[in-house]
Formats: sequence, C-alpha cells, structure tokens
Amino acid sequence: MSSRYHQVYESWKRDPDGFWAEAARDIDWFKPWDKVFDALAGVYGRWFTGAECNSCHNAVDRHVASGRADQTALIYDSPITGRQKKYTYAELLAEVTALAAVLQDQGVQKGDRVIIYMPMVPEAAFAMLACARLGAIHSVVFGGFAPKELATRIDDATPKLIISASCGVEPNRVIAYKPLLDGAIDLARHKPERCIVLQREEQRCDLIPGRDLDYAEAVAAAKASGREVPCVPVLATDPLYILYTSGTTGQPKGVVRDNGGHMVMLKWSMEHEFGVKPGEVFWAASDVGWVVGHSYIVYAPLFHGCTTILFEGKPVGTPDAGTFWRVISEHGAVALFTAPTAFRAIRKEDPAGTFIPRYDLKKFRTLFLAGERADPETIKWAEQHLDRPVIDHWWQTETGAPISQNPIGLGQLPVKYGSPGVAMPGYDVQVLDDAGHPVAPGTLGNVVIKLPLPPGCLPTLWHADERFHRAYLDEFPGYYKTADAGYLDEDGYLFIMARTDDIINVAGHRLSTGGMEEVLASHPDVAECAVVGIHDELKGQVPCGFIVLSSAATRDTATIEHEIVQLVRERIGAVAALKLVVTIKRLPKTRSGKILRSTMQKIADKEEWIMPATIDDPAILEEIKAALAARGIGI
Repeated sequence: MSSRYHQVYESWKRDPDGFWAEAARDIDWFKPWDKVFDALAGVYGRWFTGAECNSCHNAVDRHVASGRADQTALIYDSPITGRQKKYTYAELLAEVTALAAVLQDQGVQKGDRVIIYMPMVPEAAFAMLACARLGAIHSVVFGGFAPKELATRIDDATPKLIISASCGVEPNRVIAYKPLLDGAIDLARHKPERCIVLQREEQRCDLIPGRDLDYAEAVAAAKASGREVPCVPVLATDPLYILYTSGTTGQPKGVVRDNGGHMVMLKWSMEHEFGVKPGEVFWAASDVGWVVGHSYIVYAPLFHGCTTILFEGKPVGTPDAGTFWRVISEHGAVALFTAPTAFRAIRKEDPAGTFIPRYDLKKFRTLFLAGERADPETIKWAEQHLDRPVIDHWWQTETGAPISQNPIGLGQLPVKYGSPGVAMPGYDVQVLDDAGHPVAPGTLGNVVIKLPLPPGCLPTLWHADERFHRAYLDEFPGYYKTADAGYLDEDGYLFIMARTDDIINVAGHRLSTGGMEEVLASHPDVAECAVVGIHDELKGQVPCGFIVLSSAATRDTATIEHEIVQLVRERIGAVAALKLVVTIKRLPKTRSGKILRSTMQKIADKEEWIMPATIDDPAILEEIKAALAARGIGI
C-alpha cells in the first residue's frame, strides 16, 4: 500500500488542535475539555485543559463494558521461573479493583504518590493501574535498584506507600528486594506509611509488623469483600505518573506524565504508527521500570484493546537465543518492540539465525527497535533472517512515544539504513547549530523540537519547573533540546548520530560516534561495538573503538582490530584518526540496553567516575579497565 504519512503529517501541521481533537475521540472522557491546547497554561502550554478522565477506565473498564471481558488482556511469560499466566480483561479488572481497595484502605487518595519497586510480574502492572484508578500518582523504580538510589526517589516523590516484592529472579541468581527496600527507607528522610509486599515462591521475606502488608492476603480479603472501587475522575492535566531518569548523582529528574494527552497519543500511536489493531497481541520486551514498559507494555496496548505480553526473561540464556521466537510463536504476537542491544545479543549467539525457522511466526508482522541507536548491520541481519519489516524508531523518556519512525500503520515509507525515519505528527523536528541557527540538510547539529511539544510529552519535571526550563528549554529558545546530535536529509529523514556529549572533537573536526560505530559494526566478525572519545594532548580527543566479537569469529584479534582501523580510514577518512581498537568480552550497559559510553570514556581518561545505578553487571567495568590497562590506557 502507498503511505498516507505525508497527507496525515500535513493535516497535523495545518490544524494541530483539530488533529488532536479528532484523535481524542477514541478516548472516553467524563467531561470534555475547555481547550484542546491552552498556550498560557503550564511551562509551555497544556493539552485538553478542563477535561476530566481516568486512565484505568480507558485501559480496563471500558473494554469489559464494550465486549472484551473474555479477551486476554495480559500474558505473563517467565522462562526464568517456568511460569505462565493469562488474564482476561474481566480478570484484570478484578485484580486491579481489589488492589485499589487495599490502597484505599491504607489512605491512598487522588494526588498521593505510590512507589512501585517490583520485578517483571503481573502485579507490577496491576499496581500501576490501581494507582491510576484512584487518581494516585505512581512512580515505578526498577526492581533491584540500590538502597541509595531508591532513597533519593523516596525523598523526591514523598510516597504515602510503597508496593514491592520479596525478590527478583535473574537467570543465575535471586535478588532479595526486601533488604534493599528496608535499607532505602532507613536512608530516606521521608518515611512511607506502609509497604505492600508480594511474597514470591523463589524467596520469601520477613514482614515488619505494623508497617508491611502481605500483598496476596490483603488482595484476597478485598476480593472476598466484593467491594467496588469506581474510577476517580481526574483532570486531563493531572499527573498519572513520575518516572525518574537514570541519573547517578545528585537530585534525580522526575519526568511527569499527565493523564489526558498521554492517553490520546498512545492510543493514536498503536494503529497509525505501530500498525496494530484492537484484539491483536503486542509484545514490548522491556521492563516496567523504563518508559517503554510504561507506554508499550502497560498503557498503550490496553488503551487500544490489545493483548499485551509481560515477559520475565532475557533475549539469550533463558534458555537460548530462540526465546524471543518461542514467545512470538506461542502467543501469536503480531509485533515485537525491543532494544537493538537485544538483537545484537541474539545475533552474537546465533549469527546464522538457526533458531528462527524452528518456530511458527506466521502471525508475526513487524519488528520495532528503539532505546539505543540501531546500527544498519543489525537491522539488515534481522531483515534477512525474519523476512519482515524492521522498524527503527527514536524517542525519549521525556516524550513517552516515538518522535521519529517509519509509520507502518500509515503505510511503510522507503527504508534508509541508519535513520529511524521521519517526524511523527506533533513533532516539528529541526537541526540547529550551537548558536541556534538552522543548518543545511546533511549537516550535523543539535536535534531540537519546535514548541509546543505534542500530547503525551512531559509538561515539566516533578516540583522543578525551573530545572525543567534549564535542562530542556533555555539553550534554544522556542525549542525543546533533545540533547541528541544528528542531521536531516533532503527527504526529511532524521539521522541520530550520538548524544551531544558523545560528539568527538578531533583537531577541530566534529565527528559522531554513531558514524564510526556503523563502520565497526559492518565488519563481519563484530557482534557489538562502541566508540568513545578519549583525551589526546595534540588533537584534543581521539576515538577509541571497543568491539565484541561474534561467536563465529575464529581469527586473531590483532588482525581483526587492524582491519577495522583500515576500514574506518577507507570509509570516513584519515580525519577520523581511529587508531585504537580494543577487543572486549562484553559492553557495559544499563538494564534497558544503553551502552555506558561516558563511563568508559572516564575510565580511559582516568577521570573520577561513579558506578552507574542502572548498570546491568558492574563486573564489566573491571573488564574494561583491564583491557585498557593492557594497552597502557587509563593507568
């Protein structure tokens, strides 16, 4: 089919208010809005001012009432524990209502904050929806965060209550959550009144009398009482949740998401951007602790009347590199949304794609990648072995939904490798130089978005309007600063090349790490790679490439490293000045798959660094230090 993208995007540009008012017809409102967009409200304006609504109603209740009561709403699949469970929309409503009754009995009301510190279990989604039902503001903190990191979030959000679990389960270990939770509460100045703790079979914990409630016991009692808990009307501009960006020092940034605009944008995106219809099975292989988990595990699929998969596992090792194909086949998923790093891990373990033909993927239509730049080689590998569209797309915690992608729901546009695609309706994406002037097509610069931001984006930071201004709006007046560097080509395709902090200045030449990483990744023996700029007395900075070899690579590493240096010289030129390539066993990443380039750079430059709170495995940084030290770097 031919794409309707340009027609739809132009209709938004001509009449933004009319466009979003039409999209909002797909949401149930208790009271209509006074204004679609009020430019005088908030920091840069607010969407659907005066309207009243409820996110839980739109995710659950309305589907039960409209004929989806017996449709599966949520599939829990945990290869780590060997358990699966399915919940219909009616069963989801019962679970959420019972937990909302428990929260209500503990004094939780509209506007109160509740921290959710949970593993990837259905109860995490129930907790989010129960808070939304009461008009309480949830703040999900990734399960297993260290006590200090959790304490900073407790002090900033000042929750009335925390919902947690006895443990999290990883492929080779059980992580006791309760000591981490208790340690965080001890450290925090603010003390929550209650903790509700889910006891897991893998490791139970002791509860503190007078403070801790057993989740299962409390919910069972609420169910037995048969109490109804109606959805509490909230303003469209009231906060639904706070999600803290993964800082390692100082005050965390609490991204605020409102109720009304969030529903409108996510509901619209499911069909028009992701090409998924109500009733179909959608799988986002992420974690509820991250924005992808909020938007595309819990809220968007349920707003849209889909079946969503909540997966407690890893792309490899639970038990093998075929686990993604098993889940898609078993549950009939039409789309998978995951991080490029997951596919790089699969490609490393199974370079020939031998697991893919073992599973029936006839219902599977589209693979979506986001969260870390998707290098062209990974996309080509996935296209070749899946024989399906592979859609890279780009967005941020702050936006809550894609800024740029190839909108398969509107009809796929031609693919340009290295580009996530074109700007989605609501986003006027531009590229400016450091002085704030537009640059020519193909010129690297600062990627910004012309204000106002569309529905669903953050209106501000939690209790920090001035900080929001400084962080995002001050540097380029009239624009939101993404802090990403890239360029637009003559067809309007966006190329995100690096975080602005990762642009390397080599003897006055501004070079992107992303461009060099594309070259490294194209080498047939390279499974994963990262490029960072390290200090050089003569040139200011020079690039250092880190490579992880494919399991199929058998040649001498020195030969491969030399070939990569030559490859960069051939494709980018001598100006790139890449002379150092270091082979390592694995790259340090956050739990959401982002490569910790800045930490690697600090190690190489012997700068002071702090262990990132979100790191997946701290031992990897010791491996990086040893690999660099063997080359005489960072010592």
